[in-house]
Amino acid sequence: MLSLGLVSSSVTLVVFGAWNWWCKRRIARKQASDLTVIEGFILRDATPSFVANADGQLRSANPAAHQHYEIEGLNTLAGVLKTSVANPGSILFRLQSRAVASGSAQEDVFTRAGHLRLCVHAVSDETYVWRVDQVTERAPPKAAQEGQHLPMIMVGRTDAVLFMNDAARQFVGSRVKGLDRLFNGLPVQSGVSTDVMTSDGLKRVLVAEMAAGAGRRALYLLPAPEAAGTTQAWQAFEDLPVPLIKVAPDGKVQSFNRMAATLVGVSLEDDVHLSNLMEGLGRSIADWINDTLAHRKVQKSEFLRLKRTDREVFVQVVLSHVVEDGEPSLIAVLHDATELKTLEAQFVQSQKMQAIGQLAGGVAHDFNNLLTAISGHCDLLLLRRDQSDPDYGDLIQINQNANRAASLVGQLLAFSRKQTLRLETIDMRDTLADLTHLLNRLVGEKVTLTLSHDPVLKPVRADKRQLEQVLMNLVVNARDSMPAGGEIRITTEYLELKQPLERDRASVPPGQYVTVQVSDDGTGIAPDKLQKVFEPFYTTKRTGEGTGLGLSTAYGIIKQSNGFIFVDSILDRGTTFILYLPVYETRPAKAKLSPQPVIATPQQSEEGVILLVEDEAPVRAFASRALRLRGYTVLEADSAEAALKTLEDQSLSIDVFVTDVVMPGMDGPSWVREALKIRPDVRVVFVSGYAEDSFGEEQTRIPNSVFLPKPFSLSDLTETVQSQLH
Repeated sequence: MLSLGLVSSSVTLVVFGAWNWWCKRRIARKQASDLTVIEGFILRDATPSFVANADGQLRSANPAAHQHYEIEGLNTLAGVLKTSVANPGSILFRLQSRAVASGSAQEDVFTRAGHLRLCVHAVSDETYVWRVDQVTERAPPKAAQEGQHLPMIMVGRTDAVLFMNDAARQFVGSRVKGLDRLFNGLPVQSGVSTDVMTSDGLKRVLVAEMAAGAGRRALYLLPAPEAAGTTQAWQAFEDLPVPLIKVAPDGKVQSFNRMAATLVGVSLEDDVHLSNLMEGLGRSIADWINDTLAHRKVQKSEFLRLKRTDREVFVQVVLSHVVEDGEPSLIAVLHDATELKTLEAQFVQSQKMQAIGQLAGGVAHDFNNLLTAISGHCDLLLLRRDQSDPDYGDLIQINQNANRAASLVGQLLAFSRKQTLRLETIDMRDTLADLTHLLNRLVGEKVTLTLSHDPVLKPVRADKRQLEQVLMNLVVNARDSMPAGGEIRITTEYLELKQPLERDRASVPPGQYVTVQVSDDGTGIAPDKLQKVFEPFYTTKRTGEGTGLGLSTAYGIIKQSNGFIFVDSILDRGTTFILYLPVYETRPAKAKLSPQPVIATPQQSEEGVILLVEDEAPVRAFASRALRLRGYTVLEADSAEAALKTLEDQSLSIDVFVTDVVMPGMDGPSWVREALKIRPDVRVVFVSGYAEDSFGEEQTRIPNSVFLPKPFSLSDLTETVQSQLH
C-alpha cells in the first residue's frame, strides 16, 4: 500500500510539473509574441520609445531612442535618462505606480535642455512601454529668462537669488545664493551703475529692476554707461523688458526700446523733447538733464507724470550719463509707478479728508457756542416783549437767522460725521411719501419725479431729518444735471447680501439692507471725476451754482448711520446714486410710554441748586440767567478745577450739574466722575457743540446723565434741567 501511494504521488507531481511547464512556456511565447508586436509598433515611431519590465530593466528600444540617447552598456531606463533628468528613478517609479493603477500615466519634466514629456503604458504586469517626447514649444520672446544675451537674476523678498539665466551664470562665473555675494552695497538701486563681484574680479554694470510678482524682482545687468555707447550695445537693449530712452544733451529723444514705446505711448518719437512726454518734476527738465551731465546731482529717481491723453500714468525715471564716440548722452530708465502713486494719492486724500473733518468739527463747535449765546440772549429779550413791541420783529429775525446758521453748522458736523443723530425707526415708503410734495416743488415743471417701492420693504434706523436732507441733495443734483428736463427715479428695494460686497475700496458686510436708488437721465459724470464727487468743496457745477458740500454732507450722514453710498455714471446717459441702509430688526420691546411734553411755563418758579460749569463766558451768562429766571439757584464755575473747588464746601447741597464736555484742563466727564464719588445722587446735564457719540461711552458710565446739544434755546435748557429734577 505504501508503494502504491508513493507511485500515485509521484505521478501527480509529474503531471503538475508538466502542466506548470506548459503554462509558463505558453505565457513566455505570448509575451515574446506581444514584445514582437510592440517592437514592430514602436519601430518607426519618431519619438524615443523603450520597453522595460517591472524592475526597469530594458528589453528593447526603437531607433529613435538609440539616436537620441547613449544606450550601449546601459541595462535600465533610469540609467539612460540619468544625463537628461535629475533623479530619474523616483520619477519613473511614480509614473509606473500610476500606470499600474490606471493603465497609463504621463508627466512633464522641465530640464535645462528643454521640456520632456514622459509617458508609460502598462502592457502587462511585467511589460511597460515608455515614450520620452521632446516637447517643442513656441519660441519665447527674446526677453525671456533663458533666451536672451543679457544677464538676468531673479531675487526673492529676502534678497535670496532664486534663478540665474545662462548669461548671468557665465557673467558671474558661478551660481550664487544671495545678492550680498554679488554686490558690496545693498539695497541695489535700479538705473544706477554699480560693481558686481565675479570670478574675474569687479565688473561695472547698470542694474535695471523689474517686478516679477509674488514679491520677486528681476535684476538685469546691463553694460555700464561707459561701455554702453555703441550701436551694438544699444541694440541689445531693444528687446529688454525694461523701458529705456536714449536722450541727447539738449533733451531730445535719440532712440528707445519697445517697452518704452508701450509705456509712454504714441507720442514717443525720435527728436521729441523729453518735456513734451512727461511733467511734474517741479523744475525744468533741461536743468535736470544739465545737472546729470555735469555730475552735479547724485543719481536718484524722480517721479513724473506722462502726458498721455488716454489714461493717467506715473513713471519713476533714473537718468544715467553715457559717452558714445566721445559725445555725451543720457539713458533714462523708466519704471511704471502708477499703482504706487495711486496708493499714495489715496493715502494723502484720506489724510486731507481727516484733517478737513477735524477742522470742520472744531469750527462747528466754536460756532455752536456763539450761536447758543446769540439765540439764548435773543430768547431772554423775547420774554420781555410781545408782538406789539417795535423790536419784536427784529428779534424774531435774529432768532430765525440763528437757527439757519445752526442748520449750516449741522452740515459741517454731518460732513465731519460728528453731529448728533436723533435715531428712530423709519419706513422709507412713509418717509418718501411725506417728502414727495417738497421734492416735486424742488424739481420744477420740466422734471418728472417717479417713485417705486418694494412691497416687502423693512424698516431702517436713522435720523429722519438728516435722511430727508440726503434725499433732497441727491434729487437737486439730479435736477441740475437735466437742464432740458427729464425723469428722476427713486427706487427702494429690500436686499439680502449672502457675501460681502466689494466696491470702490469699500466692503459692505453680509446682511439685510434697504437700498434707495436715485437715478436721472442727465449729462453724467466723467470717469476721472467720479471718485472725487464726495470730496468737500468739489463740484462739477459752474462757479456760483454749488458749494461742493452737498454730496460730502450726504456721505457723512450715510456713513454715520452705518450705511454706504455709491455712484454709477455714464457720460450723456445719466447717473445713479445708491444708498445701502442696514435693516433694523425690531424686537418686541417693553411697552414704552410716550414722553409727556413739558409745558413751558416761565412764570412757574422752580426750586433747586444748579452748578453751572462752562468755559465760554457768553454761554455761561445766558444759561445762568435763564435758570435763575426759572427760580433755580445757580452757582457758576468757568472750569472743572473751579467746580471741584466749589464742591469742597460740604454745606452746599447741589441738585444738578450742568457742564460743558470739552473745556481747557479737565474735561466735563472727568470732573463729574470725581464729584460723584462724594455726591453720588447728583444728576448731570452734559452740553456740547460736538456730537453726543464723541463721548458716548464716557456718558454711559456716568449714572443719571443726559446730553443737550448746542446750540440750545432757553426752553431747551430749562426743560432738560426740570426733567432731571423730576
